Amino acid sequence: MKATIFHEQGDINVLRVEEMPQPEPGPNDVVVKVHACGVNRLDIYSRTGRTKITPMPHISGSEVAGEIATVGEAVSGLSVGQAVAVAPYLFCGQCEFCRSGEEVICLKSDIVGLGNQGGFAEYVRVPASNIVPLSGGVDFVSAAAVGLATITAWHMLTRRAPLTPGQNVLVHAAGSGVGSAAMQIAKLSGARVIATAGSAAKVERARQLGADEVINYREQDFFQEVRRITNKRGVDVVVEHIGEQTWEKSVACLTRGGRLVTCGATTGNESKVNLWSLFAKEISLIGSYGGTRYDLAEVLKLVASGQLRPVVHGTYSLAEVGKAQQVLESREQFGKLIVTPLA
Repeated sequence: MKATIFHEQGDINVLRVEEMPQPEPGPNDVVVKVHACGVNRLDIYSRTGRTKITPMPHISGSEVAGEIATVGEAVSGLSVGQAVAVAPYLFCGQCEFCRSGEEVICLKSDIVGLGNQGGFAEYVRVPASNIVPLSGGVDFVSAAAVGLATITAWHMLTRRAPLTPGQNVLVHAAGSGVGSAAMQIAKLSGARVIATAGSAAKVERARQLGADEVINYREQDFFQEVRRITNKRGVDVVVEHIGEQTWEKSVACLTRGGRLVTCGATTGNESKVNLWSLFAKEISLIGSYGGTRYDLAEVLKLVASGQLRPVVHGTYSLAEVGKAQQVLESREQFGKLIVTPLA
């Protein structure tokens, strides 16, 4: 099979398309013929060395959708040719967290394309337990577009910091995968959405997706704008994934009893917390890591019904994975970047 791989970590020049052995399923695995695979910052972190990966040479790509090519001998309920999406968070199914339904924080957790080979290839081997069948006419590109970032946003706003109708929510980076999904999920919850974006074009796109207010963070101080929009009250929830660059102002945007939920640290892992404000305002700082198979199934139902729209910036070939990662790094995109290995 063809795959986009790297033999060592570095800039995009380490990426190359090569022939690799087509994977064979273990007893409890399936091999998926990859029709679409989303591009994420995790792929960039793996390539550049911010995250530890194995094995080398390495194939990244965590958001996979395609059709089942082969099934392991112990697998039941799945068939060759079946259209599927792959839940990207791998789990043992035996630890205390898996037993309680918290598979994303499994003690032996991994992600497709991180500690194992991923979906920037014509085929990928995954555990059968991570397969979510596609139905309702959801196409492969749309399924891949919601396979990681959207289920992360869903997990954040339905399980970790659930919204109630009428609440105010600040969503950072409207053009990102998490941001473009979080705005829609927040609107489905009946919340008032304040979003940030980095250009006039992205401001307009965010409004089209349902944002009630949009702040151009390159021209305006988002903290001051949130105070103005909310009459100095602040927001009930902040969807944070930028990290060090925005953290302190994000916390300051919270009203009393507010909740900041974070799933990322793009601009850095370290920041400060004003402990007095933390306890005096009774605010909550909440971590959120990915999403479960159930989250993916629920999101796909919303896609099938038209209530949630996957936002796709563009599609790329295996030879263009580096180009797609450059677009993501430069924040040029609005929505998801999708690799189509068979195109």
